[in-house]
Amino acid sequence: MIIAIDGPAASGKSTTAKKVAHQLSFIYLDTGAMYRAVTLAVLNAGIDPNVEGDVRGVLQNLKISVEESDGESKTFLNGNDVSEEIRRTEVTDHVSAVSALPSVREEMVTIQRRIADGKDAVVEGRDIGTVVFPEADFKFYISASYEVRGERRGLDLKKLGIELSKEELIKDLKRRDGIDSGRMHSPLTRADDAILVDTTDMTFEEQVAFIVEKVRNS
Repeated sequence: MIIAIDGPAASGKSTTAKKVAHQLSFIYLDTGAMYRAVTLAVLNAGIDPNVEGDVRGVLQNLKISVEESDGESKTFLNGNDVSEEIRRTEVTDHVSAVSALPSVREEMVTIQRRIADGKDAVVEGRDIGTVVFPEADFKFYISASYEVRGERRGLDLKKLGIELSKEELIKDLKRRDGIDSGRMHSPLTRADDAILVDTTDMTFEEQVAFIVEKVRNS
């Protein structure tokens, strides 16, 4: 069974998807982390993230995997655990641009389908229910107001020792939404048959319970 969870940055989909997977004893696949890993590789190589030809060259030598370790999802790039590195501000600033490149999305979709093949999985990202697994058994689209998303993003960054004003955070979220929703290849959009989950006024526990109950009672 595949449960697809899509939504914009800082909407709460990652933490929710992870907990849903735990409660249902499914594997959890964070596709956003995979795109961040590609972005990290591009930046480490000193390549312009907007030049697809150069990025395609980096893709040819990349090995990206996502594994569960001690209840945590770990992202590996060429055998190295980059779970913390991919959350750096520099990676966040460029991940939408890299993710918009058709060659990157095609390669990642192939890997994502291979990882989830034949498994019970909760897969979260921005095009899971529309492109990666259009025939998913369940589809959810998680969203929230910019105010709430800004607060959530701020808390995530604070854990990394980074502090930005709410105005800066909201501005960046709007920028990323514009890139993610406006790209030609696999844009961020809600699938026609996806259940909308507006988490603006929901607690974390309520978000998880809503999805788990939908799955168990269907």
